[in-house]
Amino acid sequence: MKWIGRRQSDNVEDKRASGGSKAIIGGGLIGVIILVIKLLSGNGDGADVLNQVLQQQMNQTQQNTSPVNPADDSLAAFVSVVLADNEDVWNSLFRNANQQYEEPKLVLFRDQVESGCGQAGSSVGPFYCPADKRVYIDLSFFEDLKNKLGAPGDFACAYVIAHEVGHHIQNLLGASDKVHALNGRLSEKEYNKYSVALELQADFYAGIWAHYNQKMKDILEEGDIDEALMAANAVGDDRLQMRSSGQVVPDAFTHGTSKQRMYWFKLGYTSGDISKGNTFEEMGLEL
Repeated sequence: MKWIGRRQSDNVEDKRASGGSKAIIGGGLIGVIILVIKLLSGNGDGADVLNQVLQQQMNQTQQNTSPVNPADDSLAAFVSVVLADNEDVWNSLFRNANQQYEEPKLVLFRDQVESGCGQAGSSVGPFYCPADKRVYIDLSFFEDLKNKLGAPGDFACAYVIAHEVGHHIQNLLGASDKVHALNGRLSEKEYNKYSVALELQADFYAGIWAHYNQKMKDILEEGDIDEALMAANAVGDDRLQMRSSGQVVPDAFTHGTSKQRMYWFKLGYTSGDISKGNTFEEMGLEL
């Protein structure tokens, strides 16, 4: 993918430096107690003691804040370019439909993050939170995608980002709310079918993005679409289940099989026709 030197999004929030850090509540309380004791006993000037406590707090905070890995900076820049490309495509498509597109924020984090949907760790992978309209990504996932799941390449990463933005599109169009409203009203088996349809539609929207991004900017290089399809194949429920437990349980699928995920991404990319992305209808579901 041709991305170096192109526009980066202004909607990226970089929280990697604060990943895994915790508030030093205990240290602050202890510091206040020490300050009170020294002042009551007449030992030391109040300003001097306070300065000592504040300096101690600063040192503790610095020790508990993880530094940003400079090796991630290039990947962070790439993510910002891909987000910008998503903004350009969806702004154009919404404008053509006489609608206003609301751009999502993308949060880069490390280890753990607090989102509008609660606290999450790196193990959950990239996710979209409809409550705060943000995409959350720990860059270490892309290393796992390449080394553990066997899906290398920059466009494999671009597919992942576009898929999460696809969930934002669903949130704006109301599909997400309709599906989530069914949670608790259906059996787990039946609700999982709607979850699969939602995920496959996000794959379709990722394909739509790739179609129009190429049309608008001519950024694809040889093998890029294959990289995206390889990533879609790598994160299929059947493949992940087989990898983790050695067996496949279709009733527990929540994202779709590798074959389904590749199919819907490819359909979006080859057709460029948003009207073909009703995955719910194709699966015999009413939404």
